[in-house]
Amino acid sequence: MRLLPGRPYPIGPSLDAGGVNFAVASRAAKRIELCLFASDAAKPEERIPLPVRTGDVWHGYLPGAGPGLEYGLRAHGPWDPARGARFDPAKLLVDPYARALCGEARFDECLSAAPGGLDTAPFVPRGLVVDPAFDWQGDAPPRTPWSRSMLYECHVKGMTALHPLVPEVERGRYLGLAAPAVVEHLQRLGVTAVSLLPVQHSCVDAHLGRLGLVNYWGYGTVGFFAPDARFASGDRGEQVYEFKEMVRRLHAAGIEVLLDVVYNHTPETDLRGATWFLRGLDNATYYRADPVRPGQYEDFTGCGNTLDGREPRVRKLVLDSLRYWVAEMHVDGFRFDLAPALARGADGAFDPSAPFFEIIAQDPVLAPVKLIAEPWDLGPGYDCSGAFPHGFAEWNGRFRDASRRFWRGDPGERANLSKRLAGSEELFAWNGRAPQASINFVTCHDGFTLRDLVSYARKHNEANRENNRDGRDHEHQWNCGVEGESEDLDVCRLRERAKRNLIGTLAFAQGVPMLSHGDELGRTQRGNNNAYCHDSELTWVDWEIDDEARDLLAFCQRAFELRRENPVFRRRRFFRGESLRSGARDVVWLGHDGKPLAEDDWNAPSLCLGMAIPAESADATDESGAALIARTVLLLQNGGAHDVQFPLPSPSTEDPPGVWRERLSSLEDCLDNTWSPTDPVALGSAFTVGQHYTLCGRSLVLLEWDAASNAAFRSGDLR
Repeated sequence: MRLLPGRPYPIGPSLDAGGVNFAVASRAAKRIELCLFASDAAKPEERIPLPVRTGDVWHGYLPGAGPGLEYGLRAHGPWDPARGARFDPAKLLVDPYARALCGEARFDECLSAAPGGLDTAPFVPRGLVVDPAFDWQGDAPPRTPWSRSMLYECHVKGMTALHPLVPEVERGRYLGLAAPAVVEHLQRLGVTAVSLLPVQHSCVDAHLGRLGLVNYWGYGTVGFFAPDARFASGDRGEQVYEFKEMVRRLHAAGIEVLLDVVYNHTPETDLRGATWFLRGLDNATYYRADPVRPGQYEDFTGCGNTLDGREPRVRKLVLDSLRYWVAEMHVDGFRFDLAPALARGADGAFDPSAPFFEIIAQDPVLAPVKLIAEPWDLGPGYDCSGAFPHGFAEWNGRFRDASRRFWRGDPGERANLSKRLAGSEELFAWNGRAPQASINFVTCHDGFTLRDLVSYARKHNEANRENNRDGRDHEHQWNCGVEGESEDLDVCRLRERAKRNLIGTLAFAQGVPMLSHGDELGRTQRGNNNAYCHDSELTWVDWEIDDEARDLLAFCQRAFELRRENPVFRRRRFFRGESLRSGARDVVWLGHDGKPLAEDDWNAPSLCLGMAIPAESADATDESGAALIARTVLLLQNGGAHDVQFPLPSPSTEDPPGVWRERLSSLEDCLDNTWSPTDPVALGSAFTVGQHYTLCGRSLVLLEWDAASNAAFRSGDLR
């Protein structure tokens, strides 16, 4: 079989009516071979050198080729590890631009061996040429504004592997995530976007391979353009079609799709790791070299290597991948894993004006989508929270930690929590970003689930086969007095209240809330806070829920509906402490005595915090100019163990006479299906100004000003 010269652009496989063009970038290689595989495994691979080199791109055109062609690459060149050259033609390489991968990736020591070892082809997945045609049926992105967004972080398989209402053939797959029962669940929670754990094709790294474990989370990308075949009905192109169909169905339900993308490291890890693709293709170009130790990698990720974002070829790979997922796969945005690693300069320092950010800001495909940074890695000044440029939102680890510490009862956390409730202005306002730059979360895939956070004082990661050394030791967790599951009713009630307190804080804070999948159902990993290597019922969502879980779900639905219906929780600007027309301030912080907190009061050990937001402080219109109807609220939080008699304050003078009405309490059951956020008598009692409200220890309550006071008096509902 003979290759025609072809063309050097675009990089990767390009299908047309006559065949397939292959273009592969490698600056240091002496020869690149295209390796073709027959569907009959008994037939040997056919190796054909790419005939032309243009710059650092090797290319060739294969006439008559089409969808279903399996291929790989082999790169010839020097073996000189001290200079970063690690070529070995015995190692079959994955094309990083492949649109789909087929075949199983299995770790074997030959993948880590020096030249002269066994052929690695039996262990490496192959690129697959696929037909990109798909009937999108007029699909359009929801483009939900940040101010109305609620994110739901989830694992494609973990969400539906056990779901009884998802057809069995779709469980654990892309189509299962878009099944009607799952979509309805997300809609009832108020979810506007699913944030998927990595779905770019991944493989197991050498560490997991040697332990005999799996890469469940998927943080080990080998196919930056390829949907992971683990979540499809097959690996012969089904993964591309079914991913697109999932996106189309979720968009039809008004739900955006965000991808967790891993452009900071690869599963080739350190020099003991396997060679899957980039190391064998052009190691010195793709990875950051240690400036002190020849042949070693700089590791800003904790995973053995770091992709070199300073290199134009690396930036092109990343940006081509991002554009592909938006333009061809219709995704709505990205969460960048260990994002600082993408923009560290020669000295290792994070650079918020790095070329990567400048290119995205100017790119017509990428600039409009949602961009979220995980703002830490293991580089110098590892926590870069607040340092990302305009256009990026960030996971707010400070919100997570402050919420956990306050509700654990740590003294002195009142001031810190108030900053997080107000949108973390000190982090994001300096470069013109709004509260929506803060992605607020209490839990995520990494760490304890919500249930385990209030049930375990210690991690229990023995099943990870590292003698419980992996995972964070300190997560500001609290087991409520008993380690693990308990049948003590008092402990169980306290834990349920603790979960609701954290959910309420998340729902009523300025910024964008993110819920971790299954937390609304009380999902447990039995104390494992680093379950990345378990594809089992330990990590899957259990949909067979009891009354306790059903009540927690109802509380979550109610809390986020209250948030959604009242724009005081979704301001597009930070509180300024300024006086409004009524003379009231746009937010008032109250102590246990019901009085505004003075500067000296913030240092007190009290864990009682009131947050009053007048209706007039909300945005008057939404992003489209439509009028918004706001209501004055009073959020009370008592992180201490003892009850507080809280004198209820007078609202803004802009509000007509009325009463404070209880809208949500972490002490109340929430299974009344007749409840509505616009029905003032559906939940809770009414209280007059000056009346002392009993704010129980370790509890949260949301009160709303109800102008229908006469009706309340007539009904005898006041107490």
